[in-house]
Amino acid sequence: MPEHLQRIPAIEVTALTKKVSDASGELTILDDIHFTVQASDTLALVGASGSGKSTLLGLLAGLDTPTSGSVRIEGIDIFSLDEDGRAAIRRAHLGFVFQSFQLLSHLTAIENVMLPLELRGDADAAAKAEAEAMLSRVGLQQRLQHYPKYLSGGEQQRVALARAFVTRPPLLLADEPTGSLDAATGEAIIELMFELNREQHSTLVLVTHDLAMAARCARQLTIAAGHLVDDRRQ
Repeated sequence: MPEHLQRIPAIEVTALTKKVSDASGELTILDDIHFTVQASDTLALVGASGSGKSTLLGLLAGLDTPTSGSVRIEGIDIFSLDEDGRAAIRRAHLGFVFQSFQLLSHLTAIENVMLPLELRGDADAAAKAEAEAMLSRVGLQQRLQHYPKYLSGGEQQRVALARAFVTRPPLLLADEPTGSLDAATGEAIIELMFELNREQHSTLVLVTHDLAMAARCARQLTIAAGHLVDDRRQ
């Protein structure tokens, strides 16, 4: 790869601000946020509930739009694009893991994992083979045809991890990925997520209240009342 391309950050956030209005007036959720994340780095966004962490993660994914400022994903200013353009960036560059799993209830485990491959345009046979291999990787080779309601919380999150990693995205975003799980199951999911991250050399950005999980990341950004108040590398 040419040297100048190697220097392009995975994420570059500049003067990012998000304000909303309600009956009581204007509320600033994020205020003038700046940071850069290099490829293959691991970053935890930490802070109290309501500090703006999940809003920031949604902006990084282009799922929300800012009041001002920019987010560049691998050099692409995602808010210079329309919604279709941002969706294309998500398909090509992003995997997302949610606290509440966000599996489609009418699809089996393998169908949920096949979905991003099919949306990318992969042939059915190739998508099925990739999805089956990834579900085996997360220990669910005996659950391929099970619907989400027949899976435990930990199994559902394993399906969600398989779905997020199956396209080998350069960037993985995770929003409280163990928040709905008991401690033992959550620890297993954390270990699996970091193993897959290392194997695929992806960039990982996660929102968490779990300080032990945050400590697994090379870097921690602390958000308080919409402001970036600390940027610490382990």
